[in-house]
Amino acid sequence: MSTYLIGDVHGCYDELIALLRQVSFNPAQDTLWLTGDLVARGPGSLEVLRYVRSLGDAARIVLGNHDLHLLAVFAGISRNKPKDRVTQLLEAPDADELINWLRRQPLLQVDEEKKLVMAHAGITPQWDLPTAMACARDVEAVLSSDSYPLFLDAMYGDMPNNWSTDLKGLARLRFITNALTRMRYCFPNGQLEMYCKDTPDNAPAPLKPWFAIPGPVAQSYSIAFGHWASLEGKGTPEGVYALDTGCCWGGVMTCLRWEDKTWFIQPSHRQSDNDSGEAAAAS
Repeated sequence: MSTYLIGDVHGCYDELIALLRQVSFNPAQDTLWLTGDLVARGPGSLEVLRYVRSLGDAARIVLGNHDLHLLAVFAGISRNKPKDRVTQLLEAPDADELINWLRRQPLLQVDEEKKLVMAHAGITPQWDLPTAMACARDVEAVLSSDSYPLFLDAMYGDMPNNWSTDLKGLARLRFITNALTRMRYCFPNGQLEMYCKDTPDNAPAPLKPWFAIPGPVAQSYSIAFGHWASLEGKGTPEGVYALDTGCCWGGVMTCLRWEDKTWFIQPSHRQSDNDSGEAAAAS
């Protein structure tokens, strides 16, 4: 039995299947962890959702910012952008079933036996694990409730950007969502900085990647995340795994077999139609 961790799929269904064949993934005995952003940009978002849903308990996923945006588009809150290439999904006969399944997926995965945590963007250094888990559950509860459109309408925005137990209501949910699905950089005190999308070598002082600021979770757990394609899987400290390597931009799809820390890659089936700056900004 093996555990396979794969970075952002972004609708790249053919590459996902090719990568799983490469590692001889068997859903009857193996487990697939996916870092979120299952949809958008690539041509096969519908096929990706259908496949991952069909895996049942063999798949452990987290929601990414593009997955949440799809929920907002389906709810009529946000505009369907042609570059996201999700029209086929939105018009599919099983769209309702897929969307209702998607909005009931978690924002955080924790495996105590493996001492492994996964979130789409990462874990803010301002949180310990019990706080991160409680915060994720708060958003998950709203997404799975009948009032989820109210949350989706209010989730867009960069403020508040500093964690406090005094945060309440939609402002609190927005911070949690940003920390788990959009975060890249923090100020030294852990406060989120939501504007910079440069690579770490080009980021202005005093900003640091969230994983470069010591936090309670990273002291006891390994952390897997996606979201940040321009990292190209590099530059993280030991025990922190960046898995988004820009397949939808013409890069590769990356898989980590957890038990022996073996890496596998699947090249994209299409040429990049964006330069690295555009890819980083949109991921």
